[in-house]
Amino acid sequence: MLSFLRIENIALINSIEAEFGPGLNLLTGETGSGKSIIVDSLAALTGERVSTDLIKEGERSARIEGVFS
Repeated sequence: MLSFLRIENIALINSIEAEFGPGLNLLTGETGSGKSIIVDSLAALTGERVSTDLIKEGERSARIEGVFS
């Protein structure tokens, strides 16, 4: 189970940290708020190939960290 997620310099996200509890966790927000970017980051975290286009414009690198417990 994913218990913690940190994303830095991915698309429109400067930096975000989220903790997840047991059971169902939901991502909600308005159109364009970054929900799909978080899902794409989770896919990258689990081994899916990622395009360098995801790195925030003007940045040289990005970071996705997760803790599974």
